[in-house]
Amino acid sequence: MIYTNLYTKLNWLTRLKMRWLFSGCFLFLGTALQGQQEVMYSQYMNNMININPAYTGNRAGDNITSLYRKQWVNIEGAPTTFSLSWDRGTEDIGEGLHQTFSPVSYGLQLYSDKLGIESSQGIQAFYSYRIRFSESFLTLGVSGGVMNYRAAYSQVSTSQGGDPLFQEDVSAFEPTAGIGALYATLHWYVGLSAPALLKTKIDDNNYRITTGANSQYFLTTGYIFEVSENLKLKPSLLLKAIKGESLHFNVNLNAWIQNTVGLGVSYRPNDALVGLFQLQVNPWISIGYSYDYLLSNLKTFSTGSHELMLRYEFNRPKNQHILSPRYY
Repeated sequence: MIYTNLYTKLNWLTRLKMRWLFSGCFLFLGTALQGQQEVMYSQYMNNMININPAYTGNRAGDNITSLYRKQWVNIEGAPTTFSLSWDRGTEDIGEGLHQTFSPVSYGLQLYSDKLGIESSQGIQAFYSYRIRFSESFLTLGVSGGVMNYRAAYSQVSTSQGGDPLFQEDVSAFEPTAGIGALYATLHWYVGLSAPALLKTKIDDNNYRITTGANSQYFLTTGYIFEVSENLKLKPSLLLKAIKGESLHFNVNLNAWIQNTVGLGVSYRPNDALVGLFQLQVNPWISIGYSYDYLLSNLKTFSTGSHELMLRYEFNRPKNQHILSPRYY
């Protein structure tokens, strides 16, 4: 909701001093604040359970992934996000798609997100069930957890002091939930999800006033082209649909060189052009970095956004062969 206000009121925001930017945004939110919001990363493809719980266990073995995002550098109060997740996949035995396996995978995630006077910290559990076909599989996933949401109204600077709406901070624990499905073959995949299923609102008296369906849906798809033994290309697409808004999309192209170095670029219309880099240090450790070059009017105030990724994988089965382990 805050992101929407930033984009739809940019002409107004560019005429304000940046120290008033986030305080001004909150004046348009009314007396109720929405709770669960999905967090978007430029390197979302490196930890897809953030947007689809059906990706839980997709890499097999134990997978620990950390993401840190510093958005809109030089803008005071801009979004800062961190997540640490662990998921355990099935122990496959055999070759290719013809393996014996347990269909159940599970995981856990801790996260923190801060934007202006808003902040949220939470824990999310994940569960997925995989149905194997002869040359593909279908995975269904669910997630659930609890989030502590806070809004520091008392820190907002207002034109007139003593406004009762800005005297008391908001703090509450809220439920979170998500669902998703993933269908994948050896070379392509498609996923559909609603990662922030609940729509919870908190009024200025710290009461949770409604919980219902949140109309936000994600579609992910991609294809892996094996150009040569040492080069693979993966174009991919992310679509985000929100009720009452135009369709958001993210177009990506990643290249993997000798299964060691990944280079890519992403494009978000009217938002950012993103450069992506990933290095597979060894069979267990992978690091990644992305930089967002802003295309919106916010580039007047910010030098862009930075994001770091660190992954550690262990307990992987010997002689394991899983579906495109470094590509999705």
